Amino acid sequence: MRFALLAAALLTFPVTGVLAQDEPIETAEEGVSPALAQLRHVVGAWDVTTTFYRPDGTPGRAFPGTYTFAWVMPDKIVQGTSTIPEFGMSSGILFYLRDASKEIEMVSVGPDGQLWTMTGPQDSETRETPVVDMPDGSTLKLRFTRFNVTADRFESKMDRSTDGGETWVQGNHQVFVRKGERGNA
Repeated sequence: MRFALLAAALLTFPVTGVLAQDEPIETAEEGVSPALAQLRHVVGAWDVTTTFYRPDGTPGRAFPGTYTFAWVMPDKIVQGTSTIPEFGMSSGILFYLRDASKEIEMVSVGPDGQLWTMTGPQDSETRETPVVDMPDGSTLKLRFTRFNVTADRFESKMDRSTDGGETWVQGNHQVFVRKGERGNA
């Protein structure tokens, strides 16, 4: 289950919100989908603190790490890397727009080789994985919700379900703080 939670920590990112001064983030640009605005927002480097939750719902230990994102194809595909030094691990991430279905999709692969796919509508703050068969014979479905979004900070929570999405338990909470200049120009 620990690897599932680590992988889950790497799957984040629906983005909309307001600046600290209550000014809208530049997501309402004429003709730009919320998903494209999300991709533009995440490009850059982030310090990230991930707090994993225990099965009883109480917060556990927090782990510092970093995420970095860069364009592969401007306004279409973003590549990323997540690193949590205390675990001695990095994971690769790829975001892309699925214009025909009006969705944004992300895939992530960590050192265990488990592929995670998270999909959601372009205008949603929530993304979900399909039900995934785990090596121990259990199943896992993950749901990610992003909130408290500003130009240079946001939070995310991951919920997990072992019954196909009938019930959910919080799995982690992440706080992202941008390093340096915004990279979405």
